[in-house]
Amino acid sequence: MFSEEKQFNKMTKTPVNKLVISLAIPTIISMLVTAIYNLADTFFVSRLGVSASGAVGIVFPLMAIIQAIGFTLGMGGGSNISAKLGEKDNEGAQRIGSSAFYAALFIGTLLTILGIIFLEDLLYLLGSTDTILPYAYDYAKYIVYGAPIMTASFVLNNILRSEGKAKFSMIGLSIGGLLNIGLDPLFIYTFKLGISGAAIATLISQCISFTIMLTFFLLRKSIITLNPKYISKRFKEYGEIVNVGFPSLARQGLASVSTILLNSAAGDIAGDPALSAMSIVSKIFMIIFSVALGIGQGYQPVVGYNYSSKNFDRVKKAMLFTFVSCTIVMSFMAILFYIFSSDVIRLFMDPDETDVDKVIAIGSQALRFQCLAMPLMGVNLICNMSFQATRKKLLATLLSIFRQGIFFIPLVFILPSLFNVTGVELVQPCSDLLSCLCSIPFLIYFIRHLNKKIKERNTVIA
Repeated sequence: MFSEEKQFNKMTKTPVNKLVISLAIPTIISMLVTAIYNLADTFFVSRLGVSASGAVGIVFPLMAIIQAIGFTLGMGGGSNISAKLGEKDNEGAQRIGSSAFYAALFIGTLLTILGIIFLEDLLYLLGSTDTILPYAYDYAKYIVYGAPIMTASFVLNNILRSEGKAKFSMIGLSIGGLLNIGLDPLFIYTFKLGISGAAIATLISQCISFTIMLTFFLLRKSIITLNPKYISKRFKEYGEIVNVGFPSLARQGLASVSTILLNSAAGDIAGDPALSAMSIVSKIFMIIFSVALGIGQGYQPVVGYNYSSKNFDRVKKAMLFTFVSCTIVMSFMAILFYIFSSDVIRLFMDPDETDVDKVIAIGSQALRFQCLAMPLMGVNLICNMSFQATRKKLLATLLSIFRQGIFFIPLVFILPSLFNVTGVELVQPCSDLLSCLCSIPFLIYFIRHLNKKIKERNTVIA
């Protein structure tokens, strides 16, 4: 039987740097594998032509909508679970975990039903052109079928991380991701299923990941049991989950909207080549950002446990260590991808395809612009994670909508109209830069808040 007290001691007494690293490494691996197998779809599908490659980018916002639901319930449930475990309210943690999981399955099923009914209209709304639509439809229908599994998997992943059991999550996601990479060429080329084969491979891999993660709960390797008897009948507890998870909904929902707007701007200005290029860049950036996000998600349960346990000095140490680590890693990756941007884009192109040079030119320039903003991205990420983990919902939500909402949406209308294709390439990096700069005061505020809490605690002890 898993020792809840042992896990509590681990999260509140292990040296902070060691604890953050131990939780971040498996989370980074999980995020990287997930990003890589999403990128694998783009890589193998790109061999089918520019329109097929663009179709993956069109479907990406649809996946982001599904992920937004999973992230909301997963991050909201996970943050509340960490806090309740830090308070030693284990029964409350059980109710939150079970309620979030079964809610994800229910809402995911609704998304599948609605997606099947309105899929073609939805794809046009997402920015599809007539030439891209057949590819996008064949890809999207299998993604829609997997909505319940995808949303519930995000909840399982976040519950495991919230308990400090990130290794279990890593195992499930990594096995599924590696399977996806192996199945892509098999289904696309050997079985001659084309772009549908890529989506089927993704669906199968997600089911495998879900099954593996669920097995850890069934074998009682986690504190949360997912027993249906713990499903809450209190509307207030669902409100707690959604309120704390709302920043994730805002972030992912706006990411979907922003991608739709960017696809529309790219398609209007330069057609399928621009759509294809921006699709490739977005998937490459997912790999880069997944490293920073993995560091942040390794940090988040440390904050949840220790803030609730009033170990404010540990929270401060964890935040500063995570911020420095994230900045160093993102700076290194920015330099690397800036230097080799053209070579990276070329990997995803068939040299015999028409418009390949145009796609590479647009994609490599967009990737270089994105690299210029990368070193500062840790500011917004760490602030967001800190406020979400400490259940400061309004501040976390505000920070979430900086990058893909407050700055992105005006820029996507202004920059392309002023600078054409270059404007399309500049939208995301300019939004990232402004978001990071505006997050600095929030970072200072949180540090001062922790200093005040530390001083108050020390005064009481004295």
